[in-house]
Amino acid sequence: MPELPEVEVVRLGLDVHVAGRAIASVEVLHPRAIRRHVLGAIDFAGRLAGRKVVAVRRRGKYLWFDLGSPDDALMAHLGMSGQMLMQPVGAPDEKHLRVRFSFADGGPELRFVDQRTFGGLALTDAVVVDGEVLPEPIAHIARDPMDQRFSLEAVVDGMRRKQTEVKRALLDQSLISGIGNIYADEALWRSRLHWSRITSGLSRPKVRELIGHATDVMTEALGQGGTSFDALYVNVNGQSGYFDRSLAAYGQEGLPCARCGTAIRREPFMNRSSFFCPKCQKRR
Repeated sequence: MPELPEVEVVRLGLDVHVAGRAIASVEVLHPRAIRRHVLGAIDFAGRLAGRKVVAVRRRGKYLWFDLGSPDDALMAHLGMSGQMLMQPVGAPDEKHLRVRFSFADGGPELRFVDQRTFGGLALTDAVVVDGEVLPEPIAHIARDPMDQRFSLEAVVDGMRRKQTEVKRALLDQSLISGIGNIYADEALWRSRLHWSRITSGLSRPKVRELIGHATDVMTEALGQGGTSFDALYVNVNGQSGYFDRSLAAYGQEGLPCARCGTAIRREPFMNRSSFFCPKCQKRR
């Protein structure tokens, strides 16, 4: 599942290519791609025709197209294989093309391609939270460390009040958004914390250090185009990120820890895996 850096790479590309353009028409080629839009494809396409994209925004791992209205927004979730691609008009359709957006200026079209169809688009109601217009389904999601209004101390307080495993807290999108399995493992490795440490037992400086490492690793990943483990994650130009070459813990089972040389270990965690160094990140 794409995490904050991967989604931000896509958002930046979309904002360059579609902000300021008016949607001429929308073609839905697979109904599952808009399954969260309960009124169906005809309503979806009809309500978007003629609308202008003011900007492309993000909260955590979710994208939305700001349509200049406080009442609605076009929300997008990439799922495990969703791609937002800019293509010349008339270019051959991708095998798994699900939705096509054509624009009034006749320029490149936007295509939503999704092999596994776990992602999707929906025109949703919008609400105002802290003076900011958000799609209603994601209004509960917390700010992420790259948000200008992110409050580090509020997250430190919230994390230390919880009686839960530190990795579970990092993945709690109502506490801090954007961090997923990959960057949680990397931040914990940098902080020398085992994923099962209980948050209430961590000092304030240690929690600040952890959030700082999470911010740093996501910033570094963003600078390298995100993390791509297969060909399904790409930016709007179809290019893969390459931060996977810089990972110290995630996916490195059996390889030597870059800090001490001990073999990285993998343990089950919430129907997924946690990767850590058993020497640098001792369990307590």
